[in-house]
Amino acid sequence: MALAVIVMAAGKGTRMHSDLPKVLHQANGRPLIDYVLDTSYALEPEEVILIIGHQSALVKAATARYRVSTALQEPQLGTGHAVMQAEAQLSNFEGEVLILSGDAPLVTIMTLKKLIAFHHSRNAVATVLTAEMSDPTGYGRVIRQHQSDIVLKIVEQKDASEDELAVREINSGIYVFNARILFEALAKITTDNAQKEYYLTDVFSICFQSGKRVCAFKTDDPNEIIGINTPEQLRDAKRLLLEQV
Repeated sequence: MALAVIVMAAGKGTRMHSDLPKVLHQANGRPLIDYVLDTSYALEPEEVILIIGHQSALVKAATARYRVSTALQEPQLGTGHAVMQAEAQLSNFEGEVLILSGDAPLVTIMTLKKLIAFHHSRNAVATVLTAEMSDPTGYGRVIRQHQSDIVLKIVEQKDASEDELAVREINSGIYVFNARILFEALAKITTDNAQKEYYLTDVFSICFQSGKRVCAFKTDDPNEIIGINTPEQLRDAKRLLLEQV
């Protein structure tokens, strides 16, 4: 099955206390986005699309040596809105779309290969990479059908009920979708939520409503899915990246 990769790299990174785009902060002498793009190309995709926004010219310049297409998200109206910007470039693409976060450099090639293989083996239209966290505060929760691979719901923390907040399995922000199903569902999502944004996770709800199979694949190493949002998390990532090497 053909593969395309969309890398989310439009964010400001407000909590980094810097005007530098978050994906350009350095970890061990390299920008975060380099690690994600290296991993993307190791999967041998047909296309890699970088979603840019904040200081887009800087991000384009920093990634110029990669054979990457870009799509501008301006204004930035959520994760779903970000992926919508890649639709024109994938209008004739038939296959699977892997969505990665440009600020999550620790996910490994092996884990992504396992995620894609799992997605195919379950005949799913969408699969989310998850992890179990001792403290899931701040993350969206993944609600499964009892003791199965099937996902019933992915809910952002701000929209979660008390019972849902007790769930420790969290959404990594890394997904595999059937391309056609992804963009059909994106056309139906709204901003009816606490953030007034287009949530990419609402695509899952559209799939559930039409009876399509959505699955979850849990990584054994929660460190792999950590996103870099603060200087403290960047320090941790530097250490973990060295350990991976």
